[in-house]
Amino acid sequence: MEKLVSIGFGNMVNSGKIIAVISPESAPVKRMVQAAKEAGNAIDVTQGRKTKSVIVMENGQYLLSALQTETIAGRMKAEIKEENKEEESY
Repeated sequence: MEKLVSIGFGNMVNSGKIIAVISPESAPVKRMVQAAKEAGNAIDVTQGRKTKSVIVMENGQYLLSALQTETIAGRMKAEIKEENKEEESY
């Protein structure tokens, strides 16, 4: 079973379905997010705050989060380390 990772404000996502966690600052990413919003494939979980990361899911959806990309990546790394410890204990 895949692990859930917190992406802010009580929202969780399946870490096994994440393709990338990217910064929303570049023009290509802004265009990509705008196109996803128009197509209905963007989910805004920022609670009205500034978007600091865009999470690209394998099903083509984009999650807009108010957490820094480094924060989300760190949480994913922590999940991987925890998973490895559990496997070693068997």
